[in-house]
Amino acid sequence: MFFQGSALFDSMTVEENVAFPYREEKRLSRKEIRERVVENLKRVHLTDPGVLEKKPAELSGGMKKRVGVARALSQEPEIVLWDEPTTGLDPVTADAVNDLIQETQDHTGATSVVVTHDMPSAFKVGDRMALLHKGRIAYEGSIEETRETENPLMRQFIDGTATGPLTEEETLG
Repeated sequence: MFFQGSALFDSMTVEENVAFPYREEKRLSRKEIRERVVENLKRVHLTDPGVLEKKPAELSGGMKKRVGVARALSQEPEIVLWDEPTTGLDPVTADAVNDLIQETQDHTGATSVVVTHDMPSAFKVGDRMALLHKGRIAYEGSIEETRETENPLMRQFIDGTATGPLTEEETLG
């Protein structure tokens, strides 16, 4: 699981944060854990050795996201749940996170489920899209189908318009 705010432990260094899942398993030596931490950080393009000793408060938003991804991937999951991975990032950094999601999928073969309201991100990283509305799936389709959809709920969400069936129900209800 990749959490929206990266869910890093403030009192731990980058190395300790990424190593956390390994230490919980208690099956690897310190040397093996460090090697895996360094490898995971390389996967997310954090190669500066000085980053290992930094605390989350010393990292940029994009770096925090990358450390969170490195920790999430430490267990080599078959499925990765991404909770709003681009929230709070500028467009350039958000696109770098999108690239990272794609690289993760390519490198690990893991299935990604991305929860997002960031439509450019959804169109870039997705193969299929679904819209959850009132606890149910109100729309589901391929990226190509979604781009062309006439479904009024999905269309309003894609276009980001203030008026339409999504907001009318809330106003009337």
